[in-house]
Amino acid sequence: MEPTALQFFKNALETPSASGYESPVQKLVRDYVADFADEVKTDVHGNVVVARNGGAPLRVMLAGHCDQIGLIVQHIDDDGFLYVQPIGGWDPMMLIGQRMTVWTADGPVFGVIAKKPIHLMTEEDRKKVPKIKDLWLDIGAADKEEAEAAVRIGDSVTVELAFNETRNGRAVSAAMDDKAGMWVVIEALRRADREKLRCSLYAVSTVQEEVGLRGARTSSFGIDPHVGVAVDVTHATDCPTIEKKEEGDVKLGKGPVIYRGPNMNHKVVERLVEAANENEIPFQLAAEGRATGTDANAIQVNRCGVAAGLVSIPNRYMHSPVEMVSLEDLDHAADLLARFVERLSPDAEFTP
Repeated sequence: MEPTALQFFKNALETPSASGYESPVQKLVRDYVADFADEVKTDVHGNVVVARNGGAPLRVMLAGHCDQIGLIVQHIDDDGFLYVQPIGGWDPMMLIGQRMTVWTADGPVFGVIAKKPIHLMTEEDRKKVPKIKDLWLDIGAADKEEAEAAVRIGDSVTVELAFNETRNGRAVSAAMDDKAGMWVVIEALRRADREKLRCSLYAVSTVQEEVGLRGARTSSFGIDPHVGVAVDVTHATDCPTIEKKEEGDVKLGKGPVIYRGPNMNHKVVERLVEAANENEIPFQLAAEGRATGTDANAIQVNRCGVAAGLVSIPNRYMHSPVEMVSLEDLDHAADLLARFVERLSPDAEFTP
């Protein structure tokens, strides 16, 4: 992975973007693509659409969502403790003891999520699975007045954002879901050879995927693509407790995952596989028997229908503060999509 591209990835992961609050990371995207994009637009929903070779009759959309799961301040009690609602799907156990940041108009405010210490818990307490409503966020305020001077109802909250590399080219951070996919589609557009590109290519950093695939729905309507490939994360099953017979055999470091199933156009799938094989790009296959919970779902049923595909990055510990991916998988995914779009001719046909 090139140093500049890697730094962009790190910066994106360390920039907050809870669903509906994506503006900081979208500014980062616009600044990064300025040197190689033909056109950059931001729609009223907040999607950033990066275009290359616009005007070619075949329109291809690559989508990766930049939003992450987070929290939103719901209530401040008399003692200055904050109570929150989830933005997206959280396991409350993942939040206990976490270092958090409230993103206010005046800057970040540090806090921690806590619960009653084990020393003070009854046997009955220890058997209960906590709910988010049972947890509180402590920013160190002395009372409600001090807390309200620092934080407003409706401010977004994330876990403390930090990127760390581990052994074997793996990286750990919150929001790999789906800043990994967002990075891939932007990098694929950058890597696509202008001399070989015969389609209009749009790489979209979509918003609000975690709360209903909303950005993909609006941006695909605006672009009206003939072909749309979403890039998201998928569960890596090469760790304890996950049943491969139910979830498939997906490993970190073995390449991006090309999905097959009714959400995916079969000709798009085969072209992705052919691009991988021709360019010796490692990949894995996975199956999904229903509409996926990804932007590919919204893209496929846009207007009168789109030839959709889904490429996924294996991810351990999804929807947690310690999501783990392989940087090689991201690199290979960007190459795969760049080679895929270079192979598309203006008369490419995707009707079954």
